[in-house]
Amino acid sequence: MATSTSLLLLLLLSQPWAGASAETQAVVCAGTACYTAHWGKLSAPEAQLHCSKNGGNLATVRTEEEAQHIQRALAQLLEPGMPLATRVGKFWMGLQREKGKCLDPSLPLKGFSWVGGGEDTLYANWHKEARSSCISRRCVSLMLDLSLLPLTNRLPKWSEGPCGSPGSPGSNIEGFVCKFSFKGMCRPLALGGPGQVNYTTPFQATSSSLEAVPFASVANVACGNEEKSGQYFFLCKEKAIGVFDWSSSGPLCISPEYGCNFNNGGCQQDCFEGGDGSFRCGCRPGFRLLDDLVTCTSRNPCSSSPCRGVATCVPGPLGKNYTCLCPQGYQLDSTQQDCVDVDECQDSPCAQECVNTPGGFHCQCWVGYEASGPGEGACRDVDECETGNAPCAQGCTNTDGSFYCSCEDGYAVSGEDGTQCQDVDECEGSLCHSFCFNTQGSFHCGCLPGWELAPDGLSCIVGPTSLGQLAGPLQEESTGAREGRIVSSATMSSPTGDPKGTSKVTLTMRKSSLPPNASVTPAPPKTLTPSRSPGIWIEPSNYHSITTTSHEESTGEDFMIHQRDDGTDGQKLLLFYILGTVAAILLLLALALGLLVYRKRRAKREEEKKPQSAAHSYSWVPERAEGRAMENHYSLTPGMDC
Repeated sequence: MATSTSLLLLLLLSQPWAGASAETQAVVCAGTACYTAHWGKLSAPEAQLHCSKNGGNLATVRTEEEAQHIQRALAQLLEPGMPLATRVGKFWMGLQREKGKCLDPSLPLKGFSWVGGGEDTLYANWHKEARSSCISRRCVSLMLDLSLLPLTNRLPKWSEGPCGSPGSPGSNIEGFVCKFSFKGMCRPLALGGPGQVNYTTPFQATSSSLEAVPFASVANVACGNEEKSGQYFFLCKEKAIGVFDWSSSGPLCISPEYGCNFNNGGCQQDCFEGGDGSFRCGCRPGFRLLDDLVTCTSRNPCSSSPCRGVATCVPGPLGKNYTCLCPQGYQLDSTQQDCVDVDECQDSPCAQECVNTPGGFHCQCWVGYEASGPGEGACRDVDECETGNAPCAQGCTNTDGSFYCSCEDGYAVSGEDGTQCQDVDECEGSLCHSFCFNTQGSFHCGCLPGWELAPDGLSCIVGPTSLGQLAGPLQEESTGAREGRIVSSATMSSPTGDPKGTSKVTLTMRKSSLPPNASVTPAPPKTLTPSRSPGIWIEPSNYHSITTTSHEESTGEDFMIHQRDDGTDGQKLLLFYILGTVAAILLLLALALGLLVYRKRRAKREEEKKPQSAAHSYSWVPERAEGRAMENHYSLTPGMDC
């Protein structure tokens, strides 16, 4: 065992981080972790790389106690009296939010997560509300007033911002804080005489004033003064499960010259001197001396409160050990000294939705369901269409967990939530061949005078013809039918009075415009009168309707006036079509005539401007017959040449 310990010690001493060449840092160790504070204008990724090379991560601040440990490390880094370039300084910590992950204001960490992983924590100390941004990575730093000495009651605030890049770490970034976790710690070595102890940790940090020394650290002990000194090396190792101590026993650097007068002989509690200059350590009542012969521990292992959080300490037999127990809904963590919440929702105890809570859980129902009673998973559908609570304007149909609305014929679902009904204008689709009249939830068609609705109720057909008077009184259709027609007859004939040239015109109307028990009888037509169009005779369509009803007499009079107006409107509409056609033809003729005149005038102006040829400036001599050659007056003989 001694051989293996010596080999391990030599191996540790041979590492490049051991010895005085290691970097001096601000180090604080407590519990099962150590925190180091560093100067350095680095980006967050560069700072994380520096920590990970030594086996750690950027520091997490999960609890207020952990924030106090980091505060102490920063206080060591900020030495009093050192010149400061800036008043406000920021130090990177291990809280980041990846690109594409958005802010969640409902959570304490606002959607950020710890670099080393782990669950979301309740502790937070934000300087101001985090920025709502999802397009870039964001990192958190500890913000300090460098002109003031850090105090435990003034913990550094959290400030989030860009993570920086090589050469551009970010605004006011002065350094970073690392965290290193260990399975256990050793107590600091106590010296019984003059000497000095330097601890070298596995993460390349050296210190002579650690309150707890991490596992696998090396202690370099130098005893005596400069003239006479001795140097010793000790290793912090695990002697038993959960028990960490040095590979030595008894006080170090003891001197008979000083005895118990120097540092209490290195004893934790009592120091007893012998007659020959020797001494030994002892413990007070209720405590016992440990195997190192220096440290005392309570006979009740739970007196030092080794269990943390909600865990309860239970002493073991003979008071040599203890066990931590957790309440219902919790379980022990990896250290066996603290409790973590059990996520009961992983076992799916609820029928619909499960919400985990510290130490328990509760069930919730989805939207459209409600709890039907006590117990887990008791949810029933909510009938949104129940009388008095229906959100729909007309029809409502309940479904499992929801509902939908419907409308009667002639209406369509409308509104942002789809609960209202709006009348459908059937006339926009041109269902009728002539006139269309939209009504609430329905429509009806109409025809020009001389036409009547076809059996399909949409198209118009020419009415039957007759020569004489109107065919007879209008016949009312069956009172059981929803709609009926009131037919009035008129005749159209040629000027010659030929019976074969006559046609019967039928006007159709909805029965719904009359009372159910009304009967209409048209009056006989008058004599033929010439119309405005030559060569055509139209029998007047004016007639009187005699209505018999159980309602007031004014109902029949109103219907008669309405029928006259329909006939007059039809004639006016026909006349309007004819006049519009004639006006269009005259307009086209005027345009053609104007264009013809314009073209003739233009041709005349072009002919006047045409240049004349050069021959026009000369006059031609009229031609004459060629005569005989003139006589030569110099000839001797007339008619002879010389």
